Amino acid sequence: MKSYATLRGRKGTFSLLIHKRTLLLTLLFALLVIAAAVVSLGIGELKIHPVDVLKVFAGMGTEQNEIVVKQFRLPRVLVAILVGAALAAAGAIMQGIVRNPLASPDILGITGGASVTAVGFLLYFDTVSIKWLPPAAFAGATLITLVIYALAWKKGVSSLRLVMIGVGMKIAANAVITILIMFSPFILQNKATLWLTGSIYGVDWNDVQLIAPWIVILLLLALLMTRRVNVQQLGDEIATGVGTRIQFDRFALLVICAALTGAAVAVGGEISFVALLAPHIAKQMTGPSFGGAMPLSACVGALIVVVADLIARTAFSPIDVPVGVFTSAVGAPFFIYLLYRNRKR
Repeated sequence: MKSYATLRGRKGTFSLLIHKRTLLLTLLFALLVIAAAVVSLGIGELKIHPVDVLKVFAGMGTEQNEIVVKQFRLPRVLVAILVGAALAAAGAIMQGIVRNPLASPDILGITGGASVTAVGFLLYFDTVSIKWLPPAAFAGATLITLVIYALAWKKGVSSLRLVMIGVGMKIAANAVITILIMFSPFILQNKATLWLTGSIYGVDWNDVQLIAPWIVILLLLALLMTRRVNVQQLGDEIATGVGTRIQFDRFALLVICAALTGAAVAVGGEISFVALLAPHIAKQMTGPSFGGAMPLSACVGALIVVVADLIARTAFSPIDVPVGVFTSAVGAPFFIYLLYRNRKR
């Protein structure tokens, strides 16, 4: 037990057993996220040395650097961190529930549900304040999650039925999105198409304030439920045998997954494969334990989106390429590799 550390709440409200190596890896990736953020804050039309970026946060930067870093670049970097962490955590939850490394919210239809309502909002409610876009995306993700859960119910919800129904709902959501775009005004179609590709271009402090509280709270809730996911990975019969309320826990975790996905999609659009890629990378380093994989997945996801966004806005400057293009370029081959590896087993 020397390789583990115990974290307990007051009066036994919660207890977490943390693998020290996993904790060190999580801290390492958190530092990598901070380093990538500092580099990203300094790169643009106006180059700012990383040391000068740090001086801005220490209150010793020039007025010009203060404006560029804090007003223009920092909101985008923070949104990239939040979106990446939310998508990765949602993917870790989904893979923990389904017990399949190929599972993720974008593959099983939850992202599709958020996209349907978000695209519908952008196309047909363009005169309404954009502040209503996150609630619309959240509502879509939650609604399709409830539909998937209801259709998969048969004296309980099995992982296999959840996957089959989820894939079917993803296809249906894509069809609805296509129809919405086809019958919408032409001037708004490009806007919706860009959003579907996944982009955090043009975000500001309002977007940060809008999603940050939700994502932080939901990540904490997911962390508190880590032991229940660990039990579910042993199988439904064993989980039921040790006294776990498996159906309630599975439903609660799906709602958290939907909420994280909705918050991320509302601001970042449909950024693909982060929810698939980050948890798999984390589990390769920590093992199957959800308690270790979830926080590390969040850090890995944040790092992926920050780096992808940095490449997206600088590689083809002055053109700002959607970040989803780069995550898909990496994620699609990785998904094919996972399919091939699982076929051989």
